[in-house]
Amino acid sequence: QVQLVESGGGLVQAGGSLRLSCAASGSIFKLFVMGWYRQAPGKQRELVATITSGGSTNYADSVKGRFTISVDNAKNSVYLQMNSLKPEDTAVYHCNARGVFTQSVYWGQGTQVTVSS
Repeated sequence: QVQLVESGGGLVQAGGSLRLSCAASGSIFKLFVMGWYRQAPGKQRELVATITSGGSTNYADSVKGRFTISVDNAKNSVYLQMNSLKPEDTAVYHCNARGVFTQSVYWGQGTQVTVSS
C-alpha cells in the first residue's frame, strides 16, 4: 500500500506562483510513474503532469511552459512548481502513483489551489 500526502495549496493572485509537494510512503519512484492531476468544480479530473523514474516528463498543453514537475528521491517527494498562475488553474490538485510493472494506482487526498483574478 502506497500513501501519498499533498501539501502546498492555497490562495494566490493571478500571475503568482505556488509549489505543491507530495510525500510518498517509501522509495517508490522506480516502481511508479508519478503524476499530478487536477479537478475543477463541475469538471472531470485531468492530467497536469507526469514524470518517470528516468526523468521523462509529460505536461498538459494548458500548463506547458508554466508548470514543472520534479522528484527528490532522498525525500521520497514529488513537486509541482506552478508559475504564472491563471484563474482557470483553480482546482483540487491530486498526486498520483501508477505502477510500472503492475496495474496499481494510488491517489492522494488532494490540495486546493485557488487563483484569484
